[in-house]
Amino acid sequence: MDRDELGALAAFVAVAEERSFTRAAKRLGVSPSALSHAVRGLEERMGVRLLARTTRSVARTDAGEQLYARLKPALDDVHQAVDQVSSLRDRPAGRVRLLLPRSAAMIALVPKLARLARDYPEVVLDVTTDNSRVDLVAAGFDAGIEIGEFIQKDMVAVRVSEDLRAAIVASPRYFASHRKPEHPRELLNHPCINFRQGSRGMYQWEFEKGKESLTVAVDGPLIVNDAEIQVRAALDGVGVVWTLEHYAAPFVAAGKLVRVLEGWCAPFPGYFLYYPSRRQQPAALSALIDTLRLRKQ
Repeated sequence: MDRDELGALAAFVAVAEERSFTRAAKRLGVSPSALSHAVRGLEERMGVRLLARTTRSVARTDAGEQLYARLKPALDDVHQAVDQVSSLRDRPAGRVRLLLPRSAAMIALVPKLARLARDYPEVVLDVTTDNSRVDLVAAGFDAGIEIGEFIQKDMVAVRVSEDLRAAIVASPRYFASHRKPEHPRELLNHPCINFRQGSRGMYQWEFEKGKESLTVAVDGPLIVNDAEIQVRAALDGVGVVWTLEHYAAPFVAAGKLVRVLEGWCAPFPGYFLYYPSRRQQPAALSALIDTLRLRKQ
């Protein structure tokens, strides 16, 4: 059956239900003459009259009744199938592969996972945490989350966190036997807990105060690639650590860590979700963006 034949059958059903070529034409968005031509062609091909026409009304013949009874449920199934498939275009469903550092996961992602699952139950989020720099597209990821300055310019970026701020901390026990630094360079005289950023190498501690900015390549007895391990080591008195306020704040408030050099820790732009520009963006990715997007209060 070709498309013209299917169109003629749909035209017949519309006229049979409306009992008027004018009303049926309006329903289908075509002219009455085009509709009449389609139905007449169908009758000629079938060799039987389907509709009895008068100047005032249109009625189904016996043959028309039989055809309508068989055709109506079948066309309803076709319309339902088309509607179901079309809805997939707008209903978020499927897998989204997301790459991000663990700190970004804890700050920008984890607090919103419950909302994502509630609002978009058919979306499957496949999360990989990695502190290395990875080619998002080559590695098969749909999106990533990273601090803005590390995102390539050809990516679309959507902010997903407030500004971040560093905290330089150590335990009270540590500072009981070590003088508190008053300038970042004095950290060179302290055992520090370093952070390895995967393929990016060792993180050099960054500081800014007014118009002055500097980086300090600290040294110490421990190198890790996990911020929570850093903080745990600082709590145990291993040394001084550069970490995000997110990790340090509860322990500072509880008196378990002591903060120093606070005036040198200026806020900096936080995390952004980034992804390649696409003409047609998957609905599942749009759902993730909608959930994580930072909204102004």
